[in-house]
Amino acid sequence: MSDDYRIRIEPPEEHHAEAIAGRLQHGLGSDEAKRLARELQGRKLAVSRDGGELFVYASTAAEADRARQIVEAELADDDVEARVTEVERWLQEEERWSSEPREETWEEEEVEHGNAPWEVRVELPSHREATQLADELEGEGYKPVRRFRYLIVGTASEEEARALAERLHGTAEPGGELVWEAARDNPFAVFSVMGGSGTPI
Repeated sequence: MSDDYRIRIEPPEEHHAEAIAGRLQHGLGSDEAKRLARELQGRKLAVSRDGGELFVYASTAAEADRARQIVEAELADDDVEARVTEVERWLQEEERWSSEPREETWEEEEVEHGNAPWEVRVELPSHREATQLADELEGEGYKPVRRFRYLIVGTASEEEARALAERLHGTAEPGGELVWEAARDNPFAVFSVMGGSGTPI
């Protein structure tokens, strides 16, 4: 599967976009542009227009860069000033072009607001062991909340929470403001006590 690349052309006025698109569609006028275009012989580059902007799409970075040079040669020949961006790449996993800012995940937003978006809940055999583990985790940079022999440890991501839960034999749960806002009147973090019998030691 080929990657997707593009360049963006931003003319000073919208009618320039139409003129540039026409040059690209009906034949290059600049000798330099024609020379550069020979390297793309047999290739098909998609050109689209969105209002006053033009986009040229290619399957490789080299093709997109050559297209950028061709467009710049055409603009110079026609004495039109327009901004032509560097080659941008489509980032499939993030669903965005490389020039566009990455959208924050809800987890990152929670961390920015001082909340831990994920929690690891750990039940220890004794108060002493819970205290020791809390001290160890603090030494690693965590800020565990200890209640008797139970620990609640905040993490910045689900991946980190699941890894820590596996290591500590605990459970990973969503945390942060999103969860607490939904249950703001319930301060209880339930461990594995439901269905149990007797008095906890």
